[in-house]
Amino acid sequence: MHATWNNSYALLPEQMFARQTPTPVKAPASLVLNTELAEALGITFDENWPEFIAGNQVPEGAYPIAQAYAGHQFGHWNPQLGDGRAVLLGEVLSDLGRVDIQLKGSGRTPWSRGGDGRAWYGPVLREYLISESMHALGIPTTRALAAAATGENIQREPGPLPGAVICRTASSHIRVGTFQYFASRDDIEALQALLDHAIFRHYPDVKNTEDFLKASVSAQAHLIAQWMGVGFIHGVMNTDNSHVGGITIDYGPCAFMDDYVPAKVFSSIDRQGRYGYNNQPNLAAWNMAQLATALLPLANDTDAAIEQYTNIVQEFSDLFKEEYTKIFSQKIGLKPSSESAILIKKMLEMMEQTGADFTQSFRALGSDEISLHIGEHPEFRSWHDTWSQTANLENLNQINPALIARNHTVESMITKSVAGDMQLFHDFHMALKSPFVTPQNLDFTAAPKANEVIHQTFCGT
Repeated sequence: MHATWNNSYALLPEQMFARQTPTPVKAPASLVLNTELAEALGITFDENWPEFIAGNQVPEGAYPIAQAYAGHQFGHWNPQLGDGRAVLLGEVLSDLGRVDIQLKGSGRTPWSRGGDGRAWYGPVLREYLISESMHALGIPTTRALAAAATGENIQREPGPLPGAVICRTASSHIRVGTFQYFASRDDIEALQALLDHAIFRHYPDVKNTEDFLKASVSAQAHLIAQWMGVGFIHGVMNTDNSHVGGITIDYGPCAFMDDYVPAKVFSSIDRQGRYGYNNQPNLAAWNMAQLATALLPLANDTDAAIEQYTNIVQEFSDLFKEEYTKIFSQKIGLKPSSESAILIKKMLEMMEQTGADFTQSFRALGSDEISLHIGEHPEFRSWHDTWSQTANLENLNQINPALIARNHTVESMITKSVAGDMQLFHDFHMALKSPFVTPQNLDFTAAPKANEVIHQTFCGT
């Protein structure tokens, strides 16, 4: 594995990470390699690439570390989390800029907290497919470079399962929880170094703390609006899973909605609905408030900073509303306005009340076949008459995807892959690269049958 390594995070104060090499495994084997991404990153692999992805070999020029961070998990403060099953190999310089290369499922670290530091096929292949699907949809995200089998079984609640490691890339792995970790320890040196590094990585035009917070709030508002636009539910929006650069990170119990249920929750551990679909904007704003709090120790005048930061965080609501209205107006072929907002709200209400499929309903607008999905609603005709007078259907099929990574197909893919058959994974992965094109296999676009509906997803740890 050859690349142009330049490991800036490893030059930060030593309390920000632990030097940590991946734990070797028994028999690394190929699962999938993203050759297009590797080429864009200037990374070359030979036939022994699974040795590097599984962690048995460390690339020359890499500097493997596990990063420290804290976080609020379901609103409860945990002062020490960190990379419990991940190793940041380092950063590469490429045509895509400076990019982190991280192994996930690569063994224990100082922050494993009793865990084994491993992963199995399920969460590895789920993250691979969904992160690449999000990228194809144009949503900021970590990406999947490769996945390798370990040749070892790991113990999970269902019993022994085949182990795997995913190699993912990111513009960084700096989380809200990373700032919280050092703020909670009153480590001003590390906190300032982290801020400077985050600005360097994500907002090079930013000159001060206030503008960094503004940029983070804006990026987060845009990201969550994009999630809402494709019916994506992250599942665990803890502050350690909230990225200051506004990218989607840490695909655990995530899923895309089928039928439109605003309060929809998939995560098996989200029993109160904290991270349901319609609550994601509120939680993103809450996470930004925690980032603001973590930045306070750097302020010269704390009282003035509290007022200023509060105002910045409160801007999230308007920023999100603007982005949301823009995205959904585009989805129904209208320019953003108060009138388009009314039509969006009414369409979603009809979808909820008729049990319409989220993706199929918006896709049907491009061919004006929306009546097949919500036409039975008593207010449909009035809504349709108003909408059709001004809607432009010309580009809707480039805005509303035909294909998402539907949960029942993902779960079927995992089951087959564990049994040794990766064909469904490869077929589905290939189709997801072009989500705005109707695939040859129409099963990929179909909503689940009653016996196929997946009601819960799991973290995989």
